[in-house]
Amino acid sequence: MSPGPSPTSDRLSDYLVADAVVDHRHPLIRARADALRATGEDPVEATFRFVRDDVEHVIDAADPRVTWRASDVLRERVGICHAKAHLLAALLRAQGIPAGFCYQELSALHGLNAVYLHGKWSRLDARGNRTGARGEFSLDEEKLAWPVDTARGERDLPEIHPAPAPVVVDFLMTARPGPGWYENGLPATL
Repeated sequence: MSPGPSPTSDRLSDYLVADAVVDHRHPLIRARADALRATGEDPVEATFRFVRDDVEHVIDAADPRVTWRASDVLRERVGICHAKAHLLAALLRAQGIPAGFCYQELSALHGLNAVYLHGKWSRLDARGNRTGARGEFSLDEEKLAWPVDTARGERDLPEIHPAPAPVVVDFLMTARPGPGWYENGLPATL
C-alpha cells in the first residue's frame, strides 16, 4: 500500500498562492468561483464537478488547443489533465480553500489535485470520465481517474506540491496546438 498524500510545504498559505499558472485573482476565475459558491451545494464538490464535467479533456474531445493558465482553461473550456488541475486549484484557492498538485507516473505523467479540508488532505482527480477514466468526488476515499498498475512500472507519487511541476508547465507553454499535440513530449516523470 502506498503512503497517503503528503504536503511538501508545512505552510497552508503556500497552497493558496496565485501565480502565472494558478491565476485565481483573474476576473473570470473569481466570477466562476463566486457562482460555484452561490449554488448552495458543497463548494468543493460543485467546483470538482464543474471542472470534471464542464471542461473537456483534450484527448476525449479530440481538441487541438493547448491551455495551461487556469483562466485560459476556463475561457476555452478545454485542457489536458494538468491544465484541468490548474483550473481546479485556482477555483478552490479563489474560495480560500487550500489546494495542491499531485502526480501519477502512468504511460505519461498524470496530474491531479489535493484539497485541505477538515484537518486533512484528500486527493481529487477532475480529469473527466470518458475513455475509461473513473474520477469521482470523495473526501473520504480516493476515487481517482486511473488506478496505478505497479506491474507495468506505474507509480503513485504521494507528494502534494503547492505549485504545478515546472516540467509540466514548460511542456504546456511550449507545446504547439494541433491534432495529438500531447503525444510527443508529455513528461513521463517529474
